[in-house]
Amino acid sequence: MMMSLSDRAADAVRAVVGRCADHPAGLRVRVSLGGCAGIVYRLGLERAAADGDHVIDLGSAKLFIDPESQPLIDGTTLDFVEEDGVPGFVFDNPKAAGLCSCGGSGDAPTCSS
Repeated sequence: MMMSLSDRAADAVRAVVGRCADHPAGLRVRVSLGGCAGIVYRLGLERAAADGDHVIDLGSAKLFIDPESQPLIDGTTLDFVEEDGVPGFVFDNPKAAGLCSCGGSGDAPTCSS
């Protein structure tokens, strides 16, 4: 299963990747242990997949998950929400102690990444 995305999350990934002039190929998700929910997510733009990456093809963009992150993210659903006017990605991971969101606290990927 690895990871599933809501339609909103897939649209948001395509939008983030599509607005960059240097045309990255996709969005990288890195996962490590720690943080308030027991798992920390880091997002960044990448030009290509690396060896061993799990790649989710979203048409005009891709999602890259490195081999070290794969066991931690397996079974996760990625959504994109706007809460209190702040948009962000939300990871619903059955391995985490709670929900985590990225985007509202400065963790959203930018074209300069």
